[in-house]
Amino acid sequence: MPDFPDPATRNVLVPDCRECPALVESRNCISWGQGDTDADLVVVGEAPGAGDADAETWRGGNHTGMAYTTRHSGRRVRELVADLGFPDAYFTNAVKCHPPQNRDPTETERENCSLRLETELAEIQPHAVLATGSHATASLLEMADRSLDRFVDSVADCVREGRPLDWPGVDAALVPALHPSYENVWLARLDLTREAYVAGLRDALASARR
Repeated sequence: MPDFPDPATRNVLVPDCRECPALVESRNCISWGQGDTDADLVVVGEAPGAGDADAETWRGGNHTGMAYTTRHSGRRVRELVADLGFPDAYFTNAVKCHPPQNRDPTETERENCSLRLETELAEIQPHAVLATGSHATASLLEMADRSLDRFVDSVADCVREGRPLDWPGVDAALVPALHPSYENVWLARLDLTREAYVAGLRDALASARR
């Protein structure tokens, strides 16, 4: 399993953002992006979950202040990214705070946080962006005024054809990936082995390497 990330690599953009009252009330702390700001790959999720305050280290972004640091999803995503050949990726979320009752972020909350994500992408200038799950993919496509149609089919096409999504006006390849909580279920339904899934994602990401 991957090593727990260094807290010193947190990319704190706004120390105490209070734009979204419901998120301020719900969160334990802001889950900032974390990792190499010269990374070739940025990994984007939807928002931090509730996490587990009693876990030894992998407590989740709502408690660690760093994206992708839960015992289940965080470690699985980091393992996938390492298998894809990006040991020094940058990890973040489209929305940086835990929504109450683990609900989806509202459109307003996503809009409020979109500037943070755009700032991260502008700072890092990655070759590619890996979006884990439908909500993260939709948030990123909205930057190019595009909507998401049939997320799982989009992942399957990307994997089988080794190509990223159309993301006009953005100088990076956008590659969708299954949310780690549903990865095993959907791989079975798509008749894909994990090895084939990883190989297809790797091919799509490789199309963006300079």
